[in-house]
Amino acid sequence: MSEDTLAPHAVERLKGLRSQGSHEGIFTSDLSVNEFVMVRKAEFEPLGLVVGSCIYHMGIQYGNWNQNMEMDVLSQAMYQARELAISRMEQEAILLQADGIVGVRLEVKRMEWDPDILEFMAIGTAIAHRSGAPGFKGVGGKPFTSDLSGQDFWMLLQAGYRPMEMVMGSCVYHVAHQGVLRSMGNIGRNTELEQFTQAMYDARELAMERMQHEAQEAEADGITGVQLHEGSHNWKPHIIEFFAVGTAVKAMDGADAKVDELRPQLVLPVND
Repeated sequence: MSEDTLAPHAVERLKGLRSQGSHEGIFTSDLSVNEFVMVRKAEFEPLGLVVGSCIYHMGIQYGNWNQNMEMDVLSQAMYQARELAISRMEQEAILLQADGIVGVRLEVKRMEWDPDILEFMAIGTAIAHRSGAPGFKGVGGKPFTSDLSGQDFWMLLQAGYRPMEMVMGSCVYHVAHQGVLRSMGNIGRNTELEQFTQAMYDARELAMERMQHEAQEAEADGITGVQLHEGSHNWKPHIIEFFAVGTAVKAMDGADAKVDELRPQLVLPVND
């Protein structure tokens, strides 16, 4: 990865941050105090806040009025744009010689000057092992990416697993309209709208299937912290995106023994 692929001001900002094995410069982080402590407890140090951005123009696709169908053009656009944002965040982490990125957030917002333009952002905290221990990089020797909190990251390592990469699946789907006569026939009745049920079901399954495929490509053992999101992004009515995201993880040597050594404790909050 070359510095040339990043914005000049991003490179200048990163030069003022810490890198692996160095305590020169400062670190920046969006970790809470509790997360910061648990990341350090896991023998990792925060290096800097890393960001990737992509402004993307969405293509045009029309759905059939009375047909459930995936909007392939929009699905591909949402996936590609997120991938570009994540890859630029990874480039910043590579410049800091990070082992990985924790607490990754993916944000999407519409640009006011054009309804067909969205900004995609990936934000997280780059971290590195305090002693430079190998074996924590992600797929292809790149820094791992994870949406786990600092506390979850610590617990994952205690259980003998390590994060590989943040995996995701997206599906933009057109939900068919219901005919006037059928709509009138449902007035005052309790009844399942099977056409709508099937559309929502299919779209979620497609998103989750694509997320699972990414985890298989990463040779992970499983996915933790899966979240399912829905959003219309101000598209036309009956068009909705289903987005599945989680952290693919892989067992380290002796994982079973480490899990057996864990002793869960009951903690009662005293805050109102």
